[in-house]
Amino acid sequence: MKRSPVNDAIPHEAARMARRQFLSSTTSGIGVAALASLLNPIHGRASSHFPGKAKRVIWLTQAGAPSQLDLFDYKPHLKARFGQSLPDSVRRGQRLTGMTAHQETHPIAPSLFRFHRHGDSGMHLSELLPHTARHADEICLVRSLHTEAINHDPAMTLLQTGHPLSGRPSFGAWASYGLGAENENLPAFVVMISRPSGPTNAQPLHERMWGSGFLPTRHQGVRFSPGKDPVLFLSNPAGITRSRRRAMLRDLATLNRIKFKEQRDPVITDRIEQYEMAFRLQSSVPELADLSREPETVFDRYGSESKKPGTFAAHCILARRLAERGVRFIQLYHRGWDQHNKCPAGLRTQCADTDQASAALLTELRERGLLDETVVIWGGEFGRTVYSQGTLKRDDYGRDHHPRCYSIWLAGAGIRGGLTFGRTDDFSYNIVKDPVHIHDLNATLLHLLGFDHTRLTYRFQGRNYRLTDVHGQIVRRLFA
Repeated sequence: MKRSPVNDAIPHEAARMARRQFLSSTTSGIGVAALASLLNPIHGRASSHFPGKAKRVIWLTQAGAPSQLDLFDYKPHLKARFGQSLPDSVRRGQRLTGMTAHQETHPIAPSLFRFHRHGDSGMHLSELLPHTARHADEICLVRSLHTEAINHDPAMTLLQTGHPLSGRPSFGAWASYGLGAENENLPAFVVMISRPSGPTNAQPLHERMWGSGFLPTRHQGVRFSPGKDPVLFLSNPAGITRSRRRAMLRDLATLNRIKFKEQRDPVITDRIEQYEMAFRLQSSVPELADLSREPETVFDRYGSESKKPGTFAAHCILARRLAERGVRFIQLYHRGWDQHNKCPAGLRTQCADTDQASAALLTELRERGLLDETVVIWGGEFGRTVYSQGTLKRDDYGRDHHPRCYSIWLAGAGIRGGLTFGRTDDFSYNIVKDPVHIHDLNATLLHLLGFDHTRLTYRFQGRNYRLTDVHGQIVRRLFA
């Protein structure tokens, strides 16, 4: 009986080496045929632990940390506390960043924006999110997410890889490793990055956020970029035909197989697979990335920015097209949510960039029968402070980083729509009910994909690693 890589007690690399040794000892015809099968990403996929509700994930990552106080966590009584210093009994000695730790006061800054109830659930959402608000009964709003990291890079690394230090595989890489590819002509994991349309602070993003860490490199995210070449260096150079490229890759694979026979290094076989995937992408990516055949009604639904390559709205349309074609993990990063000053103006711009397109994506997924098998997540790496960074004005304020509590929303396969989960204190500073750690969120998402997060492991340097490290509890009350 074939053993699944995610449950196999034999170290993964040793298992792969044993397979290659077998192939090298068989007759050339059988060996080549078997090797061709192994190089096909459709074959040899890992088995899930149980039937999952979801086949794929679309993660709308809002890099820079959106303010939960201005978007999701309604605190109307704060208006009466305008300008008062945050009580020590609320802060409880918790650390602050170097940007506000030495302020003489930490004046409370109530949200400048109105909140309204929406849907049959009565979910409170900001006036900045009118399109998302129409999906109030479809989304699950989690107000009690928390993390340990207080600065962007470690916080985003923890959110994406389960650890604040670099070197671990990203969630998308784990999903690729666990589920395999569904479409042999596209990668299992695709990444797109958009910039804000306004003059806001856009924190840098590093490739480790979608990297494969110690997993085989074929599981890393493939970044799509706007312009003539959606995947960089994919096109043939001038004068190189497709048939000539095919012949070159065939010869290169022969040389790599000779090198593998000598060294038994599994990275060599990963390299062969990546070259083969790149060759297939030459045909599939241009058609995928060409939005010219989308009807005008689609662009109207996503907003005028959706016609501009590289925008969040255009990427949302591409996310739907990727989902239709069976891509397992689709990650959209929208930068610019780091409002240390001029927070209201920055939020207006950011929400104009993302709100309509996010809602349109949910609508299209539902209409095309994809939402029931797709989990959609919207959120950032931590939250923002209730107190103002810098000078507080009646119509302006800034907000510092706040890891103790923040909000995200989820929708789709297996998610309970219309639910507001978790509660924070009167200052949106501490969690008072139903805390959800990053590890809990990841364990819950893996469960929806059909995996026990404690058993989806990979052997590396003498230890079994997993996305949730040694932590994580499934939050079953989020399920429908």
